[in-house]
Amino acid sequence: MKVFHLDGENTLSVSLFSDVTNSKELLSSILDGSLKLEVSFLNALLITESLKRCGISETSTYILAARFNASPLEMEEVAKLINGKEIELEELKTQANQAHILKHYKITSQELVISSLGDAIVCRIAARDAL
Repeated sequence: MKVFHLDGENTLSVSLFSDVTNSKELLSSILDGSLKLEVSFLNALLITESLKRCGISETSTYILAARFNASPLEMEEVAKLINGKEIELEELKTQANQAHILKHYKITSQELVISSLGDAIVCRIAARDAL
């Protein structure tokens, strides 16, 4: 699990899982409203497409779980939901197609001089949510 401090009071906790075997059940619990935790699941293999659609499929085996302002105990609860192996977040870099991400979010090289790729993506997602 990695915790990102967004400002003085808000955090984003993220965990990456591989070899997930219960994505069908996770998706079902999200769709029928029985998932009682405020958590987002993204298909980490299709991370650009997942950010666009915000979700997992029944066959997702590589899942990124994210939660705002979560305590370590709350993230442990999230981990218990996922039948898979929790791995280091840095492994996501080896799977992501950066060229596709840059194109999809229309991020220029000039922007990356003053901002990180992650910051640029989060900014765009936040802007979409605000509109």
